Amino acid sequence: MSTSRQLRLVLVTPEKTLLDEPVRAIRVPLYDGEIGIFPGHAPLVGRLGYGKMVVETGGQQTQYFVDGGFLQVNGDTASVLTNRALPQKDVDSADAAEKLQEAVHRVTHTDVEDDARQRDQQRYRGMANFAKLPR
Repeated sequence: MSTSRQLRLVLVTPEKTLLDEPVRAIRVPLYDGEIGIFPGHAPLVGRLGYGKMVVETGGQQTQYFVDGGFLQVNGDTASVLTNRALPQKDVDSADAAEKLQEAVHRVTHTDVEDDARQRDQQRYRGMANFAKLPR
């Protein structure tokens, strides 16, 4: 394990690399719970859930909504690969609540459609909850 005091965070979406910088720590939503990553963390690969990612740099915290994906920790680098990463200011609570209601009431006819509906419910429930957090 490394004793470095900085963790390199690489935050990547399909469109671009949003962050590639040293941070103090991160907290990410995994599919089955939340995890905190600090410098020197053991190697890890995890499936991301939908929800709040917190990036700590010095005395500041920045929050992002992450839309599933994967986390890899190797050495002092944490790579977050996600479909979407939105800063809190860019998440609209009313829009997320509306999309959640659409997903809840969507009629499905196949297992594939039902799986997509459940994913959308998780996504927009997480987004609506994230938008309500204090800024």
